[in-house]
Amino acid sequence: MKATQLLHDKGQSLWLDNITRDLLDSGTLKRYIDELSVTGLTSNPTIFDHAIKNSTAYDAAIIEKSSKCESSETLFFELALEDLTQAADVFRPIHEKTNGVDGWVSLEVSPLLAHDTASTIAAAKDLFARAARPNLFIKIPGTPEGLPAIEEAIFAGIPINVTLLFSREHYLTAAEAFLRGIERRISAGLNPNVGSVASLFISRWDAAVASKVPDKRRNQLGIAIAKRTYKAARSLFASPRWQRVYNFGARPQRLLWASTGTKDPKVSDLLYIKALAAPFTVNTMPEGTLNALAAHAALGELLPIDGGNCEEVLAQFAEAGVDVAALAAQLQDEGANSFVTSWKELMAVISSMNRVPSKSRKALSRGRALAHARATDLSLGPVQ
Repeated sequence: MKATQLLHDKGQSLWLDNITRDLLDSGTLKRYIDELSVTGLTSNPTIFDHAIKNSTAYDAAIIEKSSKCESSETLFFELALEDLTQAADVFRPIHEKTNGVDGWVSLEVSPLLAHDTASTIAAAKDLFARAARPNLFIKIPGTPEGLPAIEEAIFAGIPINVTLLFSREHYLTAAEAFLRGIERRISAGLNPNVGSVASLFISRWDAAVASKVPDKRRNQLGIAIAKRTYKAARSLFASPRWQRVYNFGARPQRLLWASTGTKDPKVSDLLYIKALAAPFTVNTMPEGTLNALAAHAALGELLPIDGGNCEEVLAQFAEAGVDVAALAAQLQDEGANSFVTSWKELMAVISSMNRVPSKSRKALSRGRALAHARATDLSLGPVQ
C-alpha cells in the first residue's frame, strides 16, 4: 500500500500545493486523486506566477481576454477562476461524499490587500460569488488586518483558508476570528456550518535559522512549532465554547500544514510529511513531495496530541538566541512580501502579453514578453 493511502487512512487529508492548466487538461490531477489519495489542492500567487510564465497553456486565453479586461488583475482572476472552478468540479464528488469536510480548492485574494481589511472583505465576497462553487476556499492572510476580514467573511458564509500563519499565537488569533464569525451566525439564526482551515507554514522556520544554530538543531524548529500548535488546536476543539458551536452544527477549523517541501537537500524530502502525520489535519505538498511519498510504503508515529517534546526543543532554540515570537512576525511579513513580489511579476507577464501587437503575440516567448514589458514601460518598475 502506498504511504499516501496510509496517511489518508489515518485521517489526514492530502492536498496538492499546485495548480496549472496542464495539470487539469492532461488528466494528471484526476490520476493523483485516483492513485495517490489526493483530496484537494491549494494555490497562491507564486504558484500561478510559475504556471503562467512556464507554460504556453494560458497564451490563447490571455490573448482572447486582453481586449475585454480593464486590467491585468481582472484578467488574472478570470484565468484563476477558470482553473479553480474546473478543479473544484473534479473534487466535488469528494466534497459531497465527506459532507463538506474535504474536496476543497483555494484561491487567494490579491496579496496587495494583506493590510487592507475593507478591500479584503469586498474581494473575498466578489471572488466567492463569481466562482459559484461550494468547495472553494478564499485565502485570506492571518495578518492583524486580515483577522477582521476573516471574521466578516465567515459571518457572510464564505469558506476561508487562513494563510500565512507561523506560530501557535498566530493560529489562536485566526481561530478566534473564525469562532467569532460562527457565533455571530448562530446569534443571527444562520447555518453555522462554514468551512475553514488554518494554514501553518513549516519549512520557512528551518530555512530562517539554518545558519544561526548548530547542525544538530537544524530542521527541528518547524516541527516543534507545529507540535506546539497542534496541542493548542486539540485543546481548543475540546473547550466548552467550541463544543457549544458544534452542538449548533458548526465544524472545527482544521489545521493545515503548509510549506512542507523540504528545503535542505541534506535531509529527507519527506521530513515534514512523516513528522506531521496527524488525524483531522491537512497536509499540502508540492508534486515532487507527493510523488516521493507515494514511492514509500511506511510511515512513522502519529503526531502526539500533547505536543510531545516540543517545549524542550523550543527552549533549546531560545538558548541558542532564537526569539520565536519575533521570528514569527518576521516570517509573516516576509511571506506577505514574497507573495507581493510574485504578484507583481505575474501582473508584468500578463501585462506584457497585452502590450504586444496582436499579430506578434503568438510568436512571442514568455521571456521575450517580459523583456518587452520592461523595456517599453518603465512604470512597471524592476521585477524583484
